[in-house]
Amino acid sequence: MDPAFLADLEYWTRTDRRRALRTLRLVEAVLRDPFNGTGKPGRLKGQLSGKWSRRIDQEHRLVYEVDAERVCFLAARYHY
Repeated sequence: MDPAFLADLEYWTRTDRRRALRTLRLVEAVLRDPFNGTGKPGRLKGQLSGKWSRRIDQEHRLVYEVDAERVCFLAARYHY
């Protein structure tokens, strides 16, 4: 996990329990299937090409990267 993701999750834990729980549910969904499921998964383009995102809510996204062996969570605040 990227330190920025951990900082974002810590922020949600302190400020908005509902968003923190939603983020953790999305993390579980990504670990089950990185490309399908809840949160409207989508492949990112441009500067973030090769990365994926899921909606935490209207404003915030969970951003992650998938390779053959692991999933790396990159961010859980803001919109890319």
